[in-house]
Amino acid sequence: MAQGRKRELTPGKSPAHFFGSELRRARETAGISMAEFCVKVPCAESSLSRVEGGILSPDKRLANVADEVFPHYNGWFTRFYLESREWVKAYPPPFRKFAQDERESTALYYLEHSYIPGLLQTEDYARAMLSAHPNTSAEQVEERVKARLERQAVVTRDNAPMLWFLIDETALRRCVGSQEIMRTQVARIAEMARRPNICIQVLALAVHVGLQGALHLAEVDGSVRSANLEDLADGRMIEDSATLVVLTLRFRYLQAQALNAADSLTLIERLANE
Repeated sequence: MAQGRKRELTPGKSPAHFFGSELRRARETAGISMAEFCVKVPCAESSLSRVEGGILSPDKRLANVADEVFPHYNGWFTRFYLESREWVKAYPPPFRKFAQDERESTALYYLEHSYIPGLLQTEDYARAMLSAHPNTSAEQVEERVKARLERQAVVTRDNAPMLWFLIDETALRRCVGSQEIMRTQVARIAEMARRPNICIQVLALAVHVGLQGALHLAEVDGSVRSANLEDLADGRMIEDSATLVVLTLRFRYLQAQALNAADSLTLIERLANE
């Protein structure tokens, strides 16, 4: 199979990138071809290429085989695989894969009808919201708040993605925690709206298709890779291409219905002052 140009990796970008860069390095140093390694797993060359490219997360079997093929790593591949699973433990299982795609994205799209999007939340707002979950201890709440704030690094990192937010006006008016928490939160949104890589639009009080549920889309190099749909069962991950096309079109449709960025900022600033 002819191999195209290798995908450039940034090992510190995500666990998938780090694992992929080390696997590629080990395999090429040992002079083992992709076809030869795939026979040992076994797996398709296209799958291995995606793992080495940081696009696809490895599974435990692949990590175990890597440790067998490269014994001088002293079990590093399996240890890293197991430890990286723990890094995302604070997220609900359906969200964990999307959290990885979010870190690797070149563009992100968020539709929220009830709450402020997680990437824009202040610590106090996030804590008040996450504390509302039933059967959740104070320690679990703090763990989830920490994970949510760490996700926000994608907004300000070097070469940050373009971010598009559609927020229903109801979410801006709903009091979460206290009036002071909301004042600070809405002011934070106004501040973020002025960043060059962020576009925030408000869906004015009206009936629209976005009221059916929150939607998050992660785009990589011009192609939407995955979506996260939120619901009472902690959401679900969508990777089916046909469904992604439908979700993207609906997001675009709602963008056309929303206030433009300038008018949205004016409304947000007015609400912050109120």
